[in-house]
Amino acid sequence: MKRLYALRGAFFCRNEPEDIIEQTAALFDTLLRENSLAETDIVSLQFSVTPDLDALNPCAALRRSGRGGTLALFAQQEPVFAESHGGAIRALLHCYLEEGSVPVHVYRNGAEALRPDRAGKP
Repeated sequence: MKRLYALRGAFFCRNEPEDIIEQTAALFDTLLRENSLAETDIVSLQFSVTPDLDALNPCAALRRSGRGGTLALFAQQEPVFAESHGGAIRALLHCYLEEGSVPVHVYRNGAEALRPDRAGKP
């Protein structure tokens, strides 16, 4: 039996379309692989983007990479706070996994520093 889970992820990237595409695809692929997840089990994927990253929307980046073509995708600009890190894209993926699964969150390309308590751990 499956139940709804939320997976988190984040990465740092340069404000260049090619890097945003590459990093977004890598995060998506890693979330799927680490969670034994099929695209058909994904309900939605939401991105937040720091204001300094305006070269390409991560939803468009994911689609340009050939992934997520039928998924409900949404991106929003992240609010700015005193301790904000620039160059970051964060992801919140809602999906169905087997009940009792231990979700694996993915932080990569330097974003491990954002959530050291979750980086590399279920």
